[in-house]
Parts: sequence; C-alpha cells; structure tokens
Amino acid sequence: MQNIIKRNNIQVVGTGTRPMIMIHGFGCDQNMWRYVVPAFKEKYKIILLDLVGTGMSDLSAYDAVKYKTLHGYAEDIVEICDHLNLKNTILVGHSVSAMICTLAHVKRPDLFSGMIMVGPSPRYINDGDYIGGFEKEDIEDLIEMMDTNYLGWSEATAPAIMGNPETPALGAELTNSFCQIDPKIARQFAQATFYSDNRKDILKIEIPTLILQCSEDIIAPETVGLYLKEHIRNNKFVHLNATGHCPHMSAPAETIAAMESWLVETGF
Repeated sequence: MQNIIKRNNIQVVGTGTRPMIMIHGFGCDQNMWRYVVPAFKEKYKIILLDLVGTGMSDLSAYDAVKYKTLHGYAEDIVEICDHLNLKNTILVGHSVSAMICTLAHVKRPDLFSGMIMVGPSPRYINDGDYIGGFEKEDIEDLIEMMDTNYLGWSEATAPAIMGNPETPALGAELTNSFCQIDPKIARQFAQATFYSDNRKDILKIEIPTLILQCSEDIIAPETVGLYLKEHIRNNKFVHLNATGHCPHMSAPAETIAAMESWLVETGF
C-alpha cells in the first residue's frame, strides 16, 4: 500500500487532542501556515500536509487521472484521517482547499466536526446571476499563459494574488512556491481549480463553518463570500480587513483572532 505519510509529507504538531487538519491552496505548501500554527498547537493536534504534486510530497504518487478533479485530493484527505485514526476533526482549507475540505466532508461526514474556509470560492467563473469574479475567457487565457510561459505567469500572477505590495517578500515567497511546482502538474491543478463548480456540494455541508472573507481579493471577491454565507446552513461569516488572498500570511494576527473566536463560540 502507498505510504500515505510520505505521499503527503504529513507533519503532526501540537499537544492537544482534537485534530485540526490544515490544507494549503493552489501553488502553496504546508509552510504557508507557519504564522498561525503556534497559536493553536497547545490546544489542538495539528496535521500539516502537502497536496500531491506540491511542496515535499511524493511526486511519484501523482496520478493525472486521479487529480483531474478536486475529488482526488478530497479522497487523500479522507485516507489521511483514516490512516491517522482522526475523529471529530476540524478542517481548515485555504482557497481551493476549502472546497477540497467540503468534498472530503461530503464523502465522510463522520470524520469531521467543523470547517474553517479561508478565502473560499465554490465557483470561479461567472454564471448568470452568480458572480465568481472571472469570465470563462479569463480562465482560458490564464491556462494558455501557463502553457506558453509558466515562469513568467508565476512572476506576474503570484504577487497579484498575494496583494500587499508594501510587503514584497510575501509576493516573492508565493512566486517562488509557484515556480517550484512542475508546470504540467500546476496546469492540471489550475484546470481542476478554476473550472470546478461546487455550488451543489456546499449545500450538503452539515457541520459548523467559518467563512473568512478577505478585502480586495482578486481570486475570491466579496460576492463569492456572501454567496457562501447565504447557502451554507450553519455558518459564521467574517469580513477581514486583511487584503489579498492569503490572510494567514499577510495578516496572521487578525486571522488567528477570527479563528479563535469562532472555535470558542462553537465549543471546539
């Protein structure tokens, strides 16, 4: 059987008993959580991982068929929870991983007790009255640019996603993270991400959910956060002052405060 620990480069930190699994977004790795982990490691058992194809994951485990959609990554999360015998787990997902968390919960609702979504979006492409922030042509152009000049695309796109131009080191870190991924894997993950439509899946969420909406987020605009607020049954919506798409890196104190407040409110 595949070595799940090696496959996802799983790291377990913290002295608490309730599991909290943190899943990074597109082009990132588990290191992006380093500013928020210290705030929770005394109360929770934190599971950090790299999605297959990113970070220090086992690249030999990458399967283009399995990871053609987000369901492949969600299956991995379920496998990790079973392998580590995790129960009453709190899911924390950044960006596209908020939907990976959603799919994992839908597959195995018995494993999870709460979910924190950081900059989530159930659908990136505009569709009738739904405003996801992108036209289909925008995504097609994005994929084409990844094909023709991946490094150039990374250098142009990552800082814009991060926002916070007054702190260029953050944009540079995200750029470097993008550039370390195999362009073919990055392209397929981008397709799985930006063409996904999880609007029906979020209706199946049965656990308390925290939605953290950033300001001036070019990937997940406020219209998307408000859509989630209206369609997820048991949720708390928090509009952060933090700008950009990665508040756990650019504004960790505000992100931690919102998470802690919700965890206390829900008894987690």
